[in-house]
Amino acid sequence: MLSFLLSSALIARVAPIERRVLAMGTHFSVQVGAGSGGAEAAVQEVARIEAACSTWRPDSAWSHLNRAGGQAVPLAPEWLRLLARVQTWSRATSGTFDPALMALLQAWGTREGGRIPNPQELTAARAASGSALLHLDDQAGTAWLSHPNAGLEEGGFLKGYALDAARSEAERRGASSGLLDFGGQLLAWGKPVDVEIAHPRRRQQAALRVALEQASLSTSGCSERGRHILDPRTGQPCPDWGAVSVIASTGLDADVLSTALFVMGPQEGLAWAEAHQLAAVFLSHDGAIRMTTAFHAFNPTFFQKEMP
Repeated sequence: MLSFLLSSALIARVAPIERRVLAMGTHFSVQVGAGSGGAEAAVQEVARIEAACSTWRPDSAWSHLNRAGGQAVPLAPEWLRLLARVQTWSRATSGTFDPALMALLQAWGTREGGRIPNPQELTAARAASGSALLHLDDQAGTAWLSHPNAGLEEGGFLKGYALDAARSEAERRGASSGLLDFGGQLLAWGKPVDVEIAHPRRRQQAALRVALEQASLSTSGCSERGRHILDPRTGQPCPDWGAVSVIASTGLDADVLSTALFVMGPQEGLAWAEAHQLAAVFLSHDGAIRMTTAFHAFNPTFFQKEMP
């Protein structure tokens, strides 16, 4: 995820940050209206999801599934429903988003600073990757991966899901408005928030501003971590062409779709997003800004002088 710049208008419209914690390898910030216990509830909900699902934690249920060598593993109904949703998104995006890429990430050493796999390693990793290897049994309450080296990798969707769950908990505790920021992905409700989306290379400079209301905004690109996003269709790192931002009604959808559209690239991605009436903007390193009709409806303000 790329960082977002919050405009000065945000200070006047949303309460100061009540909580800011480390979670899922990044910062999670909560701003909610005064007089509720929503901030603490949101933080605790994110911690619950991380404990159950983070594959960085060897004791999580999803790490246990990854180590099971193809055997069925009990999973709570919540996680079976979540995995079914992301598997549906994988099919809908023709595999440009995929939740079962752990073997490919390991081959490229993505979590260890990077390496280049040899052709045999890459072939083996591709055979052990793909959401078709993930099987869910609601009646038995189990999941399994039909390749012994396959594994879930939650980086493209779990933060988005956690944002939705954190918002629900905050609202349940009386927070009628708020802003959540999870490593640069935002979710706002109750009041509109002016958000400035950063330039794909110079992240402290704004490329455009948009009002975010009752929605989540997610950006995918390579400026922070290099070419870490893999194309599930080829097993190769995606070209660093720029960045894409997506506005969707849920954090999960925005998270998934920004990843999928980045993998597609600015031409294929724009056509796909337009066909699906998705609010998306593509910011290329060559200075081009391409947006869908749905994104234009948010009346974005562009800062052309900030682009190359």
